[in-house]
Amino acid sequence: MNEEIKQLTELQVIDLEIAKFDAEINAEKAALTKREKAFNERHSLIEELKGKIEAAETQRRQLEAQLADEMSRIKERQSKMMQVQTNREYQSLLKEIEDGKKSIKEKEEEAVRIMEASEANAKILAEQENLIKEGKKALAQETAQAEKHAGEVEGKKAKIVAKRNAMAKEINSSALRKYDMLRTRRNGKAVVGVVNGICQGCFMSIPPQHFNDILKGDRILNCPTCQRILFHRPESGKE
Repeated sequence: MNEEIKQLTELQVIDLEIAKFDAEINAEKAALTKREKAFNERHSLIEELKGKIEAAETQRRQLEAQLADEMSRIKERQSKMMQVQTNREYQSLLKEIEDGKKSIKEKEEEAVRIMEASEANAKILAEQENLIKEGKKALAQETAQAEKHAGEVEGKKAKIVAKRNAMAKEINSSALRKYDMLRTRRNGKAVVGVVNGICQGCFMSIPPQHFNDILKGDRILNCPTCQRILFHRPESGKE
């Protein structure tokens, strides 16, 4: 195998290991972000419930004031009934009293509905507040654990990166630039084997003459399809 290709193959092993560390850290961060989002959504629900309960209390007070006014008007009209002189006036006051009683009944029923809904929301609020207390504690513990683990992984990664940087200095700068460009574009796989004339990166056939040149192994050659750097790999071998 060409010495440069050998160096790049070894470098790729390290780069893939670094990528695993990055994926591990990112996955943990994503999981923590998801938990934080759920916690914040629960907190938003609590604020929403508090708003509903407060609005219901305001509405209940307004209804109580309206009921008091309605009852006062009914009493006033009942007093007037003792003073009316005509049947028309009597019937008019009677209708106003009946309408007032009907309005009072409707407002009382509405007040009951508001109270029941408010009590239901208060129950949910209490449950959510208990859950958020527990969730806050759990989230703090999970965050601390995630940060500790991330620190450990970053420490391991730093050692590998130092090894990678040292190795990269030994590789021809032009070949390294080409490798880094391909690694970025090809999901971390810049150097792949050719098995039975098939590129193991894109699984396309390599033209016969190009394959013969790869077999010689005296220079860096690329796949005509995916542009990855190629080396011959016997069928029973591994990259």
